[in-house]
Amino acid sequence: MNITLSQAEKLISAAQEKARAIDCKMNIAVVDGGANLVAFARMDGAWLGSLDISIKKAKTARFFDMNSGEIGNLSQPGGSLYNIEHSNGGLITFPGGIPVKNADGEIIGAIGVSGSSVENDHAVAEAGASSL
Repeated sequence: MNITLSQAEKLISAAQEKARAIDCKMNIAVVDGGANLVAFARMDGAWLGSLDISIKKAKTARFFDMNSGEIGNLSQPGGSLYNIEHSNGGLITFPGGIPVKNADGEIIGAIGVSGSSVENDHAVAEAGASSL
């Protein structure tokens, strides 16, 4: 099961709403179950450098079916996933990437957000992911 374009657009809309509520300009990416980009939005004025980061956060969350920040905790020196960020063409191992589940709890994709602090990135991604 994969996320549909309609669902991805709903995630982006909810994420944008949260970003506006906390006065942030974000890049928001949604990937499907195969980690392929389905939808993307760059809010007016969002950092150009965060475009790639948002996509990689979404892919990281889908590749490992966990929040990108959780992978970051495991990839610290001495951690079980140390240096994993160098795999898969580059991962992002800080908060802002979240797997997306359907009503049955199956992972159908992921959302990645970048453009502010990692706390704000995660909050905006969470708003998007929980909108289904």
